[in-house]
Amino acid sequence: MFLENALMTQHDSEAVDMVLVGAGIMSATLAVLLKELDPDIKLEIVELQESGAVESSNPWNNAGTGHAGLCELNYTPDNKNGPIDIKKAVTINTQFEVSKQFWAYLAGREGFGNPREYLNAVPHLSFVRGSKNIDFLKRRFDALKTHHAFEDMVYTEDRATMAEWMPLMMPGRDADEPIAATRAMNGTDVNFGELTRQMLVYLAAKPGVKMSYFQKVTGLQRNGKGWRVEIKNTRDGSNRTLDAGFVFLGAGGAALPLLQMSDIEEGKGFGGFPVSGQWLRCDNPEIVKQHQAKVYSLAAVGAPPMSVPHLDTRVVNGQKSLLFGPYAGFTTKFLKYGSALDLPMSIRPSNLRPMLAVARDNMDLTRYLIKEVMQSMEDRLKTLRGFYPEAKAEDWRLEVAGQRVQIIKKDPKKGGILQFGTELVSAKDGSIAALLGASPGASVTVSIMLDLIERCFPEQARGEAWASKLGEIFPAREKVLETDAAAYREIVAVVDRKLGLAD
Repeated sequence: MFLENALMTQHDSEAVDMVLVGAGIMSATLAVLLKELDPDIKLEIVELQESGAVESSNPWNNAGTGHAGLCELNYTPDNKNGPIDIKKAVTINTQFEVSKQFWAYLAGREGFGNPREYLNAVPHLSFVRGSKNIDFLKRRFDALKTHHAFEDMVYTEDRATMAEWMPLMMPGRDADEPIAATRAMNGTDVNFGELTRQMLVYLAAKPGVKMSYFQKVTGLQRNGKGWRVEIKNTRDGSNRTLDAGFVFLGAGGAALPLLQMSDIEEGKGFGGFPVSGQWLRCDNPEIVKQHQAKVYSLAAVGAPPMSVPHLDTRVVNGQKSLLFGPYAGFTTKFLKYGSALDLPMSIRPSNLRPMLAVARDNMDLTRYLIKEVMQSMEDRLKTLRGFYPEAKAEDWRLEVAGQRVQIIKKDPKKGGILQFGTELVSAKDGSIAALLGASPGASVTVSIMLDLIERCFPEQARGEAWASKLGEIFPAREKVLETDAAAYREIVAVVDRKLGLAD
C-alpha cells in the first residue's frame, strides 16, 4: 500500500512499507497503532540491542510514573503576577488518559497480556517544606481543583494526616518545620519495559511484522518518495538494505544523529544536551511496605526539570521497591550503552550556534551538573533524608538510570534554547519522522504517535476506515477530555475498570 509508486527498488534490497528504528515504547506503540489501523501494513522494527526496552523504556531506567500532572510541580509554573498556570498539567493529564484508553483497548485483544503486569495504582503526592513553598502548593491546589481532572485532589498541612499518607517520611522530622502535601489517589506506576514487551510479543504474532535485533542503521538516503535504509548486523558484520515508504526514528537519544543522517531540512539546527542520572534503590521489604506512593517535591535552583526529587514506589515483575532521586550527571553519551563520541559527533554547522548559545545561557545548569557528579554516597543520603529522615545507608544502593538527551533548538532572539520535554520532527512530505527529547514522553506516547499519524498519513487518517477504527479505540481524544467533565468522568471510570485500576 505505502510502497506503491514510492520506491525505486533494486534487486538486492528488500521492500517494506515502513521501518521503525528502536524497539522501545515509542516504536512499539506506533507499530501496534498502525497494524490496528491497517493489518496489511508490512513493517520491520530494527534494534541495536539484543531485545526491546533495553534503554529508556527499561523499568529501572525511568521513574515509572504515569505522568498525569497530579504531583509534578514543574508542570504548574508559578506566575508571580497572577494565578498558577495549570495548562501544561491539564494537557499531560488528558494525554495520559488517551494512553490509558489505548491500553484498555489492547487489554481486550486476543494475544495481549494482563495490564496488571505493567500498571498499578499508586497515589501521587506533592510534598513541600518551608512557608514560601507551602504558599505555592496551596495556590497550585486551588488552581487545579477548578478543573475536573483534579477534582479529587486533597490538600493538607496536618502532620497526622501526612503520617497516614506517607508514614515512612514523617518520623524523625523537625516538629517546627512547616510542611504541606497534596494527594491524588488515581495515580499510577507503570512498568514501561513490560508494556513494551507485551506490545512486541503482540506484534510478532502478526503477519507482515519482522523484529530484528543487533541491527545498526548506518545510512539513510532518499529513494524516490521513500527511503533506503542501510543496516549492519553487529554480530556477524553483514550488511543489508531496506527500501521503505516511511521511516520512524524512535531510538531515544540516538534519534538525533539518525535525524541528522537523513539530512531533511526540518531536522537542521537541532542539537542534544545529554543528562545522565542515578537513583538510590531500596529492596528491604520492611522499609518498602511503609511507603505506598510517588512523592514529588521541588527541583533545586538551577536543576533541570527531570531532576525533580521524588521518592517512589516501583512495582517491577510483581516485586515492590523504592527509588529516590534522580541524581543528575553529565556524560557525552546519547544512550546508556552509547559512545562517548555521541555528543561531539552530533555537532554540525547548522546547530553549532544554538549549542554555543545554550552553553552560554545555562551556566547555572552546568554548575549544578558538576556539583551532582562530585557527590559522595553520604551527600546523596543527605538529600534522601530530606524526604525520609531516618534513612540508613545499608538499606540503599546506587542504580544507574537511563540516559536523557534534552533538545537544543534554534531561537531567533537567543540563538538557541534548551527545551525540556519531547518534540516530534517530521519531513514535509511525511515520509520520515523522529522523536526527540525526554520526560514525560513514555506516559504520553500514544498522543505523540497519534499526532505523527495525522501528520505523516493525513489522507488515511481522515479516511473512513482509519477514522472509524480510531473512534473505536479512543472514545474521546484530548480536547473532549479537557473540556467535557461528564465525558471525562465516564470514560476514565470505564477505562480504569478495564485496566484493573478500579472495582
